[in-house]
Amino acid sequence: MANYQNSDALNNLTLGKTTAYVAQYTPDLLQGVPRSLNRNDLALDQNNLPFQGEDLWYGYELSWLNSKGKPVVAVAEFRFPCSSENIIESKSFKLYLNSFNQTRFDSRENVQKALVEDLSRVAKAEVEVALFNVDNCPPLAIAPIDAVCIDDEDISVDHYDFDPKLLEQAQQHGSDEVKQQALVSHLLKSNCLITNQPDWASIFIEYRGREISHAALLRYLISFRQHNEFHEQCVERIFCDLKQYCQLDSLTVYARYTRRGGLDINPYRSTSDKSAPKIRTLRQ
Repeated sequence: MANYQNSDALNNLTLGKTTAYVAQYTPDLLQGVPRSLNRNDLALDQNNLPFQGEDLWYGYELSWLNSKGKPVVAVAEFRFPCSSENIIESKSFKLYLNSFNQTRFDSRENVQKALVEDLSRVAKAEVEVALFNVDNCPPLAIAPIDAVCIDDEDISVDHYDFDPKLLEQAQQHGSDEVKQQALVSHLLKSNCLITNQPDWASIFIEYRGREISHAALLRYLISFRQHNEFHEQCVERIFCDLKQYCQLDSLTVYARYTRRGGLDINPYRSTSDKSAPKIRTLRQ
């Protein structure tokens, strides 16, 4: 397990600490965590990343007051480029969104503008924000998953500690034929780096290359069960491990995490320059 616990960037976070809820707009509540904490451990060069992608967040508890004091609610979509210097610490994000609750804004556009400016400042990159009515949010429509689920593999598991070497067998039992496959597992579980609370996700993996053993891949994903890292870090680790241990021409890794505190985080990393696909399960 990567060791970030002595980092000042983590020790100063509000996550895991008792905090007061603020109901008046307070952008300074937002806290950033350097992506380099994880990427240094993976020996990644921030200026020459092996992937493209974004972190796609949805906020389900966004509300503010209009100019007459009447509450307004919306579902928010946030897109953070994976090239940003910082990720947004999730508890600070929730506290920040709560600070809109008793604040008057003249228009929805002004709310959106404030969100873009504040999040871009902390992430140190251009963030995209879209606001949707709660009864009309097309990106969150549940659709059939066009991928092979590997969860029914009949495997035995006797330890739950992260072990990337489980992927050493990922292609030993596969054929030499180059294949294009889309796979999904709903068994990914990791733990929050700070609070140790469980994080649950469905993970989608699409690749082109020598066939990957579904059983070996599933054992590897299950090995995250007691692993402590943020969502974004887990996905980048999975991407890098698959690139290291498997002979792949192209790779996409996309995790749809369940929400906590009115937010879900969905990191998308790919060798292509496409945006995250519209995928949502019943658990989101």
